[in-house]
Amino acid sequence: MAWQRTTDHYFALPADALWAIVGDPTRWPAWSGAIRSFILEPPSSTYADTHRSAHSPQASVGQKGHYLPARGWAAALHGRTAPALRITQVEPGRALALEQPAPGGATRIRWQLSGHPDGGTTLQQQVTVTGPMTPAVVAIVASDIVADWRASVTRLYQMIRPEPDRSLLKVVIAGGSGTLGRSLAADLTTRGHDVVLLTRSVDLDLPHRQRTWDGATIGAWADELAQDPGNTAVVNLAGRLVDARPSEANITDLRESRVKPTRALVEASQALETPLARWVQGSTTAIYSDTGETQVTESSPLPTGSAALPQMTGVAAPWEAAVQGAHTDHLTILRTSIVLESGSPAFDRLAGLTRAGLGGRVGSGRQWFSWIHIDDWLPLVRATLGLEAGVDLPDGILIAAAPHPVRNAELMTLLRQHLHRPPAPPTPSALVRVGSVVLRTDPALGLTGRHATSELTTDAGFEFTHPTLDGALRDLTS
Repeated sequence: MAWQRTTDHYFALPADALWAIVGDPTRWPAWSGAIRSFILEPPSSTYADTHRSAHSPQASVGQKGHYLPARGWAAALHGRTAPALRITQVEPGRALALEQPAPGGATRIRWQLSGHPDGGTTLQQQVTVTGPMTPAVVAIVASDIVADWRASVTRLYQMIRPEPDRSLLKVVIAGGSGTLGRSLAADLTTRGHDVVLLTRSVDLDLPHRQRTWDGATIGAWADELAQDPGNTAVVNLAGRLVDARPSEANITDLRESRVKPTRALVEASQALETPLARWVQGSTTAIYSDTGETQVTESSPLPTGSAALPQMTGVAAPWEAAVQGAHTDHLTILRTSIVLESGSPAFDRLAGLTRAGLGGRVGSGRQWFSWIHIDDWLPLVRATLGLEAGVDLPDGILIAAAPHPVRNAELMTLLRQHLHRPPAPPTPSALVRVGSVVLRTDPALGLTGRHATSELTTDAGFEFTHPTLDGALRDLTS
């Protein structure tokens, strides 16, 4: 049995600055929230002394060490049962790897630095677990290391550059404590931008500057917009998760959780003497409700009457309408499809059902599934902020979706293949409706679909890193 996750992140920093920290494993707890402590034993061999590098004075190949996970129960279990780990690779300025033995297998963690074509450095982290103890090791520490990645890279950057570059665009993210918000905040922070999260409750585990708001009225948080409007952007992602029963009360809550914050932001912007530089308004391709075989783009009309599902069009259309009047030089309404990212609610729900043996087609299996990989969503958002060289996106409505949607049957087949699960029986529509009551979710999330693609991104010069679902899932599961 094997489990592996590989992730990359870009830093607007030279490799040697990153290596000074990444190359010293005793500093790992300072930037990883999943690790409490790390101790290296003194080198005990001539080989280790010979291969000790001046650039990495505390790590040598063959050297042993010990670490503890951050969570209390995991630290207690690991501390009592785990043998010493061993440093297995040290390439000064480039790579460091360690291996923790386990019965019949091991946990291997490797960090590699490489130059980026745009300048700066890419850091890759690969976590691999093998052997019969894989599920336990993943639960104890490996999954936490992967889940903390976005926060980890932010802390790592801030250890080197504690202050943002004030000459770069400042970005205020409403709804920044959600999965997408955290990913965007990490991406922009490690590029040097000043990032501020608007949140109802400060999360001390997030390494970002946070301002509290109630998501409905103007408060002290509005100062973040007023300090330098011409060099400030708003990214509005605020809103309750849609994974809820489609009751009238829930639909009202879904709508108001989006409309009220948007109106508060618009009102704050209207008090500014000069316009904000950029505004990215969150929205969703669910605004088209169930499109059947109709292919939709930015210029497609919205459904009306009974075709406009209240929990989809009825939520998203008012959300978009609420941004009218925003005082900004550039406004993008970003209709985002399902974002595929490890740790996101949508991907984890799909992967969890597949692992549980429910990976067959849903309903007819012919409903369309539009999607986008997180590694394409992030540069697309950067492009809407005017931060991607060679990509000139127009203002207005923009669909964030990969160019190749798939039908539900193909989605489930690919998920089974990449998660190494056998063929599974289909899930009839009636069973989906019954199950949604138990799971307190909306059956329309699985039984409806949209073939949504952008007619603007390619012409603007945007290139997808993951244009096909097969490649996207391969990246997310390896």
